[in-house]
Amino acid sequence: MTYCLGIKVASGLVAIADTRLTSGTEVSTNKKISVHQLENHSLFIMTSGLRSVRDKAVTYFREVLEEEDGSFNKLYKAVNAFGQQVRRVAREDKEALDAAGLRFNLHAIVGGQLEDDDEHKLYLLYPEGNWVEVGETSPFFVIGNSNYGKPLLFRSLKYDSSLMDALKVGFLSFDSTRVSANDVDYPIDVVMYEEGSFHLTEHRFQKDDLAHLSLQWSMLLQNSVQRLPNDWMDPILDKVRDKV
Repeated sequence: MTYCLGIKVASGLVAIADTRLTSGTEVSTNKKISVHQLENHSLFIMTSGLRSVRDKAVTYFREVLEEEDGSFNKLYKAVNAFGQQVRRVAREDKEALDAAGLRFNLHAIVGGQLEDDDEHKLYLLYPEGNWVEVGETSPFFVIGNSNYGKPLLFRSLKYDSSLMDALKVGFLSFDSTRVSANDVDYPIDVVMYEEGSFHLTEHRFQKDDLAHLSLQWSMLLQNSVQRLPNDWMDPILDKVRDKV
């Protein structure tokens, strides 16, 4: 499985991707985010799904970028081009995958800003090659193992959150998933984009880099539970005492 998170706030973009790959009993590490950066052309792609399908679609797209990059002046045009490559891979491989009992399940998050975009953008692309753009009311997309990390994002992340807070909440969302699912784990790759900069910054965090944050977060949660009021439990506790 995979955990890839893309966040768009007013001040920029944050992308977080785990690197764990699980195939049967084999576990390995592989990068799930690719960055394309030229002058006034900055975009990243994160993918989930079968590794063979992901690698093939991204390879095809890199060839398109090499040949046609100058024609993409807005990010949605590059997303359309990647969607075409996803459809191409589906035409080539879907029948064989179906016969083998496998599902063509490629999802992608694409973010960045190209020269004629009025602001940074974030898109979610589906296996069919169509896409949606993130909105301000829910400024993030998650692909892969999304169930465990979303509650924290919904509660804590706002469009006017700072980039620092977006990264912080994004890490905690990943950490919630990591402790709940054995198919998501370190290292994690992080990409940040500051509004109007046309520059993507990458960094890889190992488990030892962030273990203290995970521990502190667990302690804060435990303390918060202890500090919650108890009076709301009185009706049922009174019934329990009456039976004693």
